[in-house]
Amino acid sequence: MALFEGGPCLTADTNFDVLMVKLKSHFQNAKGHKVECRGSRYRYCDFLIKVGTVTMSSSARGISAEVEYCPCVVPGDCWNLMREFIQSFLGNNVPELPTVFAAKPEGLFAPADCVDTMTQYLELFNKLRKLQIPGSNVR
Repeated sequence: MALFEGGPCLTADTNFDVLMVKLKSHFQNAKGHKVECRGSRYRYCDFLIKVGTVTMSSSARGISAEVEYCPCVVPGDCWNLMREFIQSFLGNNVPELPTVFAAKPEGLFAPADCVDTMTQYLELFNKLRKLQIPGSNVR
């Protein structure tokens, strides 16, 4: 997935990187730091869990845990169930309601889509970009 600031959203398969290398003479990365999340995908009953390592310029910056309740696309209809499920493995560290839903007029009661997912990853990546890792001069 790619989300261009103030622009379009793009969903592509893993071979997209090959295409981007061929097109690099036509565009330039504005931030100069590639941030990506790679990991594993698990299914537990009706839940889809994706756990990954977030890297920036090939150094690990954090861990991401994405949880989806597959039978429901309206977060408001299953938010309490998702919180309870997340709490079973994260304890009291369950995150608050994602801000992407607070920004929508319908809030949690609008169907979630891939743009919502991309926006949440962008928020996570921006938070991790700002973190100062001890013993490093990366900002």
